[in-house]
Amino acid sequence: MIISFGGNAGSGKSTIAKMLAEKLGWQRYYVGGIRRQKAKERGLTLSEYNILGESDPSTDLEVDEYQRELGKTLDNFVIEGRTSFFLIPHSFKIFLDVDENVAAKRLYEECKKKNERNEGDLLKSVEEALALLRQRKQSDDLRYRKYYNVEAFNPANFDYVLDTTNLTPDQVFDQVYRAVKEKLANIDKS
Repeated sequence: MIISFGGNAGSGKSTIAKMLAEKLGWQRYYVGGIRRQKAKERGLTLSEYNILGESDPSTDLEVDEYQRELGKTLDNFVIEGRTSFFLIPHSFKIFLDVDENVAAKRLYEECKKKNERNEGDLLKSVEEALALLRQRKQSDDLRYRKYYNVEAFNPANFDYVLDTTNLTPDQVFDQVYRAVKEKLANIDKS
């Protein structure tokens, strides 16, 4: 089984995908990390790279083809990326949602600790984080509609949806893991 994570920035996708892959003993693929590295190689922040992608489809298509190939050639892995659900349609699709204000606070707190996310200068406020999240989501939505005619932020495209706004990472993990175990049990029965 392949498990794909999508959803809004700050919802805990990376944390939960990593925890789940470790628990299952499966490989984890992090598309956002690949995109951040490609942006850094060009001397761009992730936001700048996304804006470039609005007119240059190669910034998305290279990583997206990689995801497609993973879905065709491997099994039993966790992948985290906004279009993974679409590019690997046979995956168990999990969408993590979060209130944008809570997401902004989470991003701001994370950036205060470290700047591995390639967000440019450290964010100076929660308001800056919120503006960044809104701009990123708008760019992502524009690109995914343009290149694939798909709504990556529509929970209806997913098998399992969870709002993480008022949950701790452990609570989110417990609920996600329960849904995954149920899905695995159903696969074993068929």
